[in-house]
Amino acid sequence: MNKDLVAVFEYLERERGIKRDVVIDAIRESLEVAARKSIHGASNVTVTIHQKTGVIDVLCDKEIVEKVRNPVQEISLKEAMQIDPNCQVGSFVTVTITPRDFGRIAAQKARQIIGQKLRGAERDVIYEEYRHRVGQLISGTVKRVGRGNTLVVDLGKVEGIIPPRNFPITEKYQVGDKVLALLLEVRDTEMGGAEVVLSRSHPEFVKELFIQEVPEISDGTVAIERIVREPGYRTKLIVRTADQKVDPVGACIGMRGIRVKNIVRELNNEKIDIIPFSSDKYELLQNALAPIEIRHLRVNDEGTQVFIVVDDEHFATAIGKKGLNVRLVGQLVGVQLEIQKESDYQRIQALERANLATEENPLLDERLSQIEGISSLIVDQLLAEGDDYNTLRKLLTCGPEKLATIPGISLEMAEKILEQTRRQFERSGDKSEDDESDEDESDEDKSDEDKSDE
Repeated sequence: MNKDLVAVFEYLERERGIKRDVVIDAIRESLEVAARKSIHGASNVTVTIHQKTGVIDVLCDKEIVEKVRNPVQEISLKEAMQIDPNCQVGSFVTVTITPRDFGRIAAQKARQIIGQKLRGAERDVIYEEYRHRVGQLISGTVKRVGRGNTLVVDLGKVEGIIPPRNFPITEKYQVGDKVLALLLEVRDTEMGGAEVVLSRSHPEFVKELFIQEVPEISDGTVAIERIVREPGYRTKLIVRTADQKVDPVGACIGMRGIRVKNIVRELNNEKIDIIPFSSDKYELLQNALAPIEIRHLRVNDEGTQVFIVVDDEHFATAIGKKGLNVRLVGQLVGVQLEIQKESDYQRIQALERANLATEENPLLDERLSQIEGISSLIVDQLLAEGDDYNTLRKLLTCGPEKLATIPGISLEMAEKILEQTRRQFERSGDKSEDDESDEDESDEDKSDEDKSDE
């Protein structure tokens, strides 16, 4: 009995989940290749391995002849009759052969092939068991820390890996630590095997934690619309529901915050912001920045870049440490977001208005009759205050604080009046240029007509 070989069968079957038939076939095929190389000229060499005892037999078909000229391929009738008494010259008989150097040399030659076959069998086991679990949470124990700080995790029958980029830099692990991770993918290796790749930094990891923790998400009542993450520091997610009776944010937070606290604990105190969904992109932006209020908002023509203004005291919070918050909010809404202080915004606006007021344009000195977007009652109130506010130029040269001293006009209204005044003048200037261009074209057309008449 080959006890060592039987022990290998049992180990691979028990620990790696590889069936004994698969192991035996792999070893048998590799030994047949080695046997053919050891017994030059032999035909139809086969190897049999007994499942229970591990006994290996190397068999070869030889032709029965009267006189042996090639011992490798031929056998005498006398020797053949010891195997099969009914054999005849010209027929073939299967002979058990054991090459002199087959034991050691055959094993060396077969080692590489056996390794490849077993890796392939192990890969099939991994694929079969884990390919349907991609995207799910899986737990294991840190077995060792490999090259490049890669974590090797014992998952039971197989090992998984967590590359350094797949777990937050704020997390440190020791051998024996329990770890919960997302099964990211099952991929082939260069050696012909397969490996299970795990991740704790992927946004889907946080999503799966919420699915596990919040019943309303797992049953489909609440949906996670979008999620962005800076692993180890902050996660932002948008939640929505079609059931008006359900508060999606409250469902994710849980009674006294117990649900989200459990997730934060698993993420080693990573901050989580849960934001209610809105189909209006700019309302969604306000929800994402809440409780910070957006004072002014401007969007580029393509809608890809948004410029907002917030109060000075909220600027640092809106930006976040090293710009983290503004970057995540921009990713969440799908725009490139820029934030400016209210004081800086007002200073720039005052400079722009002052530059406009210095232009030599008669429109600036015409008596004020209306301001687009401003109630006529407010315009009448300005005119009632006297000559200080009766033209566009005079309005452009005064600040919002001065306008806010007029009864019935708040600081916010004053800022709106000045902004609309600036826009009205710019539009009037553009229209005036278009009219002049139309007149020039008309004169050219008329000149062409005169030449034609001549």
